[in-house]
Amino acid sequence: MEELRFLTEDLALKAADQYGTPAYVYDEQSLLANADATLAFPNAYGLTVRYAMKASSNAAILKVFNRKGIHIDASSGHEAERAMKAGVGGVQISLSTQQLPTNFAELCSQGVTINACSLSQLERIGKELPGSEIGIRFNPGVGSGGTNKTNVGGPSSSFGIWHELLDEVNAIIEKYSLKVFRIHTHIGSGSDPSVWQKASHLSLNLVKAFPDVRVLNLGGGFKVGRMSDETTTDLQVVGAPVKEAFEAFAAETSRELRLEIEPGTWLLANTCALVTTVQDKTTTGADGYEFLKLDAGMTDLLRPSLYGSRHPLITVSREARGGSTDYVVVGHCCESGDLITTADGVADQLQARTMGVAEIGDLCVIEGVGAYCSSMPAKNYNSFPESPEIMVRTNGDLAEIRRRQTLDQILQNEVPFSA
Repeated sequence: MEELRFLTEDLALKAADQYGTPAYVYDEQSLLANADATLAFPNAYGLTVRYAMKASSNAAILKVFNRKGIHIDASSGHEAERAMKAGVGGVQISLSTQQLPTNFAELCSQGVTINACSLSQLERIGKELPGSEIGIRFNPGVGSGGTNKTNVGGPSSSFGIWHELLDEVNAIIEKYSLKVFRIHTHIGSGSDPSVWQKASHLSLNLVKAFPDVRVLNLGGGFKVGRMSDETTTDLQVVGAPVKEAFEAFAAETSRELRLEIEPGTWLLANTCALVTTVQDKTTTGADGYEFLKLDAGMTDLLRPSLYGSRHPLITVSREARGGSTDYVVVGHCCESGDLITTADGVADQLQARTMGVAEIGDLCVIEGVGAYCSSMPAKNYNSFPESPEIMVRTNGDLAEIRRRQTLDQILQNEVPFSA
């Protein structure tokens, strides 16, 4: 059976009693330790670590990383503005987006740098900001991810400009006197280290076509083991060959490139637990399953329903009881796809999990929910409110960093209508 990471049973019960369930509980000490590990990523001529803030965008998390000197990778204009509202300087924000915001010129005036992610984006940027410095995101031709839904490179991906379209890129650059200072590639989440290293070599070849480029951004996608039988990418191991490749590039071209990486999952995944309550139990008989029904689900944790992702589940009893049994754990939504114990990578297949015996009212702590959980839920489905977010400070105190949403807040943007 899986075990609690940074929470203790007493602290989980304290968080539940003080803030109710479900509640996301982050660990500040783990955030700081992961920040230090990414800042030590092997590099030859300088490093910028950018937090992929789509992983979890709470201002408290942005402030923790900003204090450590980590910059921001924003995936929308809204994220860029949100980061600035949290105190992050515009010059620390890089924007790579599928939808170029209408106010991109205003963002650039505040220091935000943009990576053009398509030929039409490059044309729009050039037309509005001729002569400006820009980055360009390329699709290097390879991709890697835990599933096709997390693969953002190769011919099946729409992300970035296809690497064979250099002539079209250069024509737009020349037309608007643009200066390319950064090349950006990203191949997917949960990527195979060997594929990531291959992509870095392909990216360096792209840099050769742009003599003014001084920064190469290789994205993120470093695999994190949430379950005890999964492995986590060793950044020192995966980074060492990339450092050597940068050194070889410098020896060949006399150009010393600064490296940028954009971790999200690696920084966040195992720094947060979702504390939930077992609100019901049911069975489908001897040939069926024993079900635990939680007071959370795809409204808080969409990854199992979307990707077939696995998360550690630990029961915390309110009364002393021992033993274990196999449960299928489901969420609270009126939705057959609201599954928490899915088969690995198969979102619609039940798979029972051996857990400590639980009764109604006990807690179930779901680990590994720091990344792409609070920021990526089936928000307000069945009109369930957003759950609060709590931070365990380095001194052990609990601090609320987002309040639980109310029904009135869910309804506040509805406009009165007479049927």
